[in-house]
Amino acid sequence: MSAGRYAPSPSGDLHLGNLRTALLSWLFAASTGRPLLLRFEDLDAGRTIPGSAERQFKDLRAIGITFSGEPLWQSQRQHHYEAAVAQLREAGLVYECFCTRREIQDAPRAPHAPPGAYPGTCRDLGDAERRQRRQQRPPALRLKAEAGEYRVADLLLGEVTGLVDDLVLVRNDGTAAYNLAVVVDDHLTGVDQVVRGDDLASSTPRQVYLRGLLYGQQTAESVQYAHVPLVLNRQGQRLAKRDGAVTLGQLSELGQSPEQVRDELLASLGLPRGPLEQSVETFDPSRLPKQPWVFSPASQKRGPSESI
Repeated sequence: MSAGRYAPSPSGDLHLGNLRTALLSWLFAASTGRPLLLRFEDLDAGRTIPGSAERQFKDLRAIGITFSGEPLWQSQRQHHYEAAVAQLREAGLVYECFCTRREIQDAPRAPHAPPGAYPGTCRDLGDAERRQRRQQRPPALRLKAEAGEYRVADLLLGEVTGLVDDLVLVRNDGTAAYNLAVVVDDHLTGVDQVVRGDDLASSTPRQVYLRGLLYGQQTAESVQYAHVPLVLNRQGQRLAKRDGAVTLGQLSELGQSPEQVRDELLASLGLPRGPLEQSVETFDPSRLPKQPWVFSPASQKRGPSESI
């Protein structure tokens, strides 16, 4: 199976930036003959808001985005993540890490390493020291990576280069980490086209490297990536719910229909207004805007004929 996917976190209502990325995911998939899957990334129970997944699904459907099959929930897929960790452990590529975020931040690291890169503090701990550390706090599990710098092709950004450090596979509460869950879910559901915001581009080298370890380098390198520009507020910051009327529900209260919101999102991409199906035949990734879309939230009610 070959598929695309849209994978929101059910932590609240989708704003226009989320909806624009979802619309692009649909267009990329439809224009290449792929089904589009919906996956709710709800592993972080502290951020999951009851009812938000249902509202997100309703909003996506309201602007014309359709999906193949039933939505997947990461919280129901723990056994798949455990199997992947067992495979890596069998290959000698997993070790326990007892570091806190503060210890990682304060640890010395190589001059070329980006902020937050893991310096390998716990990689070579002896058995006795590990036993002692386990009495102080439960360990996370890290990948013993040997890649260094890694390059990935991107349809919109060209070549994305990033450092692959010893990334976390399982957090110290036993929950699968983001990079592991994404890689496992994408592979097991046949996803070979990933469209998402360009703020996530830096995580792609890690994910491609991990996917190669688990499922083979050829499989990993066959995935098509497209990291799309974000929607920004007037201050040049990433659009957020605090920026005013930026969700479909809020815009509806200002008199904007889902169809009008859809049309404004399409216009921001240089695409014709109207049902999404009309844009499929003429959709060309090379003609998409390369710069972020700056959105100015409405401050007062508008009539139904006025644009956003």
